[in-house]
Amino acid sequence: MGLTRTDLFTEEQNTIALMAKAFNHPARVAILQYLLKQNACINSDLMSELGLAQATISQHLKELKAIGIIQGTVEGTAMNYCIHPATWLKIKETFNSLFDQHTCCGGSSCC
Repeated sequence: MGLTRTDLFTEEQNTIALMAKAFNHPARVAILQYLLKQNACINSDLMSELGLAQATISQHLKELKAIGIIQGTVEGTAMNYCIHPATWLKIKETFNSLFDQHTCCGGSSCC
């Protein structure tokens, strides 16, 4: 596998790509939707909610935490997870800015 040439792209492009990583697997999207729906830190059993193995969920939580989109705290042997509000807002603003760059063609095809 070749090296990723992130140095060829702007900081903004690299940031958007990193943010998009949070949404590149349906399990991550399901975890995010669940956390958003709860609107609180949760330590419930995501296995029963999502129907995935604990190892799979743990790996996705690790990825989401590494990106910074969720935050977690340890309480005894349990982890509590929730959406990181500042990161969520930054992702929302970044993608809205990207999407707003498209100028509508008045409903007709541009090509």
